[in-house]
Amino acid sequence: MFGTMKINLIVAVAAVALIFTGMHAAERTISSPDGKLCATLSDEGGGLALSLRYADKVLLNPSPVGLETDGAKPPRIGKTSVRKNVSETVVAPFYRQNSFSVTYNRMNVNLKNGQSMELRVFNDGMAYRFALDGAACITDETADYNLPADVRLYLSHSTNDKEPMAMAFQNTYSCTPVGSASPQLAFLPACVDYSDGLKLTITESDLEAYPGMFLQADSVAGRLSAVFAAYPKAYDRYPWRKQLYVTERENFIARTDAPRTLPWRVLAVTTDDRQLPVNNLVYALARPNAIGQTDWIRPGKVAWDWWNDWGLRGVDFKAGINTETYRHFIDFAAENGLEYVVLDEGWYDPRSGDMLTVIPEIDLPGLVAYGKERGVDLVLWTVFNVLDEQLVEACRRYADMGIAGFKVDFLDRDDQQAVEMAYRIAREAAANHLILDYHGYFKPTGINRTYPNILNFEGVFGMEEVRWTDLEKNMPLYDVTFPYLRMMAGPVDFTPGAMRNAAKNAWKAIYTEPMSMGTRAHQVALYVVHDSPFTMLADSPSNYRDNRPTLEFISSIPTVFDETRILSGTMGESIVTARRAGSRWYIGGLTNWDERTVPVSFDFLPAGVTFEVELFADGPNANRIASDHKLTKTRVNSTSRMDVPMASGGGFAMKLRPTL
Repeated sequence: MFGTMKINLIVAVAAVALIFTGMHAAERTISSPDGKLCATLSDEGGGLALSLRYADKVLLNPSPVGLETDGAKPPRIGKTSVRKNVSETVVAPFYRQNSFSVTYNRMNVNLKNGQSMELRVFNDGMAYRFALDGAACITDETADYNLPADVRLYLSHSTNDKEPMAMAFQNTYSCTPVGSASPQLAFLPACVDYSDGLKLTITESDLEAYPGMFLQADSVAGRLSAVFAAYPKAYDRYPWRKQLYVTERENFIARTDAPRTLPWRVLAVTTDDRQLPVNNLVYALARPNAIGQTDWIRPGKVAWDWWNDWGLRGVDFKAGINTETYRHFIDFAAENGLEYVVLDEGWYDPRSGDMLTVIPEIDLPGLVAYGKERGVDLVLWTVFNVLDEQLVEACRRYADMGIAGFKVDFLDRDDQQAVEMAYRIAREAAANHLILDYHGYFKPTGINRTYPNILNFEGVFGMEEVRWTDLEKNMPLYDVTFPYLRMMAGPVDFTPGAMRNAAKNAWKAIYTEPMSMGTRAHQVALYVVHDSPFTMLADSPSNYRDNRPTLEFISSIPTVFDETRILSGTMGESIVTARRAGSRWYIGGLTNWDERTVPVSFDFLPAGVTFEVELFADGPNANRIASDHKLTKTRVNSTSRMDVPMASGGGFAMKLRPTL
């Protein structure tokens, strides 16, 4: 059984009304450093209510928030302390920028019931969290966000009607007025659009040993209410992968045996869509680096087997899950400066649930040595619980062998035990200097700050979907939507790089020879637009070798950057992103199925410096033949401006190098 375990509200309301009749309600207010964002916490009626305003605009009407624990008294606001203009510098390895600063006002509130609450208000959002002063069984957490009547919602709904909290956290976004929103559970991040550029994005940070938050829309009340998975009680396994799934759940959502803080509820506030992809609150609020030195962690690009179905041509061996195929992938990676090759599902028998036994068709130590000779490291795919059940031995054995890390898949839940598993694996992997790619995972919540060896996360409707989805899923639309929302939570393992590209009227799903929706230039631009420090080249080495100029362009784009800016864009329409690595800049632009021309101003470049530009753009016939593209070179400086056309489902990418 999934979902929250609500107490009898009629009885509860009657009880608190009886207790607090005639008592004076308390109210506390805290504003952002610039004074524009104002949060108010009150305890009128015996429960906590949070309201939020930006300037003269109501973002949240008084909204019940609170923590329900066994035996806890209703919360009453007690001793309160405020500290203003708290500034922090956040070091951010493998993030969208190498460091950033945050400033906020902070309010700590004692709730007189064994709980406390902390609120932080930034210029670009607010966050709050609860804390417990001892052991507790948490039966539920309330967050009923009461919205104004005239807003629109961007929601990504669960894909499992029967068990809505058991799925891959992959779906496109619906955009509807709150009055017609579906009640189907939605996973975070979720966005409220107040018009005129003002948006509130709801997500969470520092999700450790606690279930993730879902939201359920109430179209009549105009509300988004938090829902949490109950604590697992019993499991079974899918036989084909020995993947655990929950068959029975407890009547509580979490338990703790010591004092602790709970996750941050993040309410990011933006006034321009360009602010959304570079909002840093999730990362900033997470627990700092817990592993020490990170110089052993190597981000990079990855030659990958699964998406292209091990689809090699012109070789003298049968391609598949065998030593010869992976030697070929290693050669391809070495030839093109790619740091990694992933061995995806099949290198061990997934039906066995034993990742310590390699299938006889693969000489894994030999492949490791072959890769090391060529500067290419190997990463091994596995199922979350399979790794967890063999965690110490698997990490030690494969680290000693020279394996670089694991791509960990099919968690497909975010209850307390699932979240604990993710943290446990991260700790043990870090202790053995192993990197991680969390695939089949819920949205990131800042764990990559705590454990920087986690380089990437899925939790995105990525390129794999074009192998089996339908045109209605509209990938070009999604590609200019999720960078504004999902990337606020953290990087994305989208797996771009398709060399078969199709216009809207030509695309179809082909499992063994997949094609992208949209143009070749759109695919190239993804390598710039995405936060993705561990990113795949999803197509086959054979197809890349047939398209060498594209391959060379993609291979030359870094995966980590010193600075990120959004030059232009509107969610659902287009995005243009600029990133700096050292003295070089990279720009990527994407559009939906609508053709458009976007102006690119280079006023962010240092004055007096000329840059050579290599532009990868849609060709003149890309609307019909999506692979059509052109490569041109020009020069620009800080006073230059360029109008760049994009085809339907198109895009562009630029590399800018300062001239001597």
